[in-house]
Amino acid sequence: MFNLPKKVTICEVGLRDGLQNEKQIVPTDKKLELLDQLVGAGFKVIEVGSFMHPKKMPQMADTDEIYKAIQGKYPGVEMRALIPNLRGVTRAIDCGCKKVKLNVSASREHNLKNLNMTPEESVAGFAECVSAADAAGIAVSGSISMPFGSPWDGKIPQEQIDAIIEAYLNVGIREISLSDTSGMAVPAQVYEICSHVREKYPEAAWWLHFHNTRGNALANILSAMQAGMTQFDSSFGGLGGCPFVPNAAGNVSSEDVVNMCEESGVETGIDVRKLMAASRSLLQYLGKDGESYILRAGLSSDLIEKMKAD
Repeated sequence: MFNLPKKVTICEVGLRDGLQNEKQIVPTDKKLELLDQLVGAGFKVIEVGSFMHPKKMPQMADTDEIYKAIQGKYPGVEMRALIPNLRGVTRAIDCGCKKVKLNVSASREHNLKNLNMTPEESVAGFAECVSAADAAGIAVSGSISMPFGSPWDGKIPQEQIDAIIEAYLNVGIREISLSDTSGMAVPAQVYEICSHVREKYPEAAWWLHFHNTRGNALANILSAMQAGMTQFDSSFGGLGGCPFVPNAAGNVSSEDVVNMCEESGVETGIDVRKLMAASRSLLQYLGKDGESYILRAGLSSDLIEKMKAD
């Protein structure tokens, strides 16, 4: 028997994780229009952009401008941004961003190749970011990418994931995301890892971020719910993926997640029809179909009404 929560929180990450993978750079005014639609649909947590170097991530170069434009506009809505380092904290301070997220790879080989450090050493280096953010009244969360498996290491031993979690806790970060950027997670594994971390680290608040690369994302979310998780990332239209992992495109679609939850009696606080309208607006602008089952098939209730009318 399913033991699902009564309510979950969904963070919309498409404006960052979705658009950063698009060759076409979406202008600031269009992003602000989409942001307004997402808030109107009911999202209370939105990942607006990132403070990566503009030359490395030109799609996110206007994140500072977006934050300045929305100051005081959406009370009660958490607007977070991804940062790579202390410079990211400085930019967040300057533009009025109040929530930032740091990230580290669970893959030791990946981290050593790119940074010549273990993941734990990378997280320990985040201490100055946390200190600067705290002083400015900015909240900080942490993300662990590929804890469910990586192309370089295969399955990641639980003790290695625990070591990264403990490194985050040691620098004062209590909100942690487990991010399946490689799209390798499967439901039984998700249940086991989520159950373990909730029991071992009750002081932490958890987010789950799944890609639908191999078609398992919705099942993984259900498994995480079974393990007691209630906070999930998703991307409207199913846009995005990891630019560093081969064939890892496929953030789970926000409208698919909302529809599954609502049909299962799990409240999201999100109006799926307004969300679908935002997704269609973005996909039409980009000139692509996206990866959303609900946009292709429509809502079950609409189909039932149509059949009745016929």
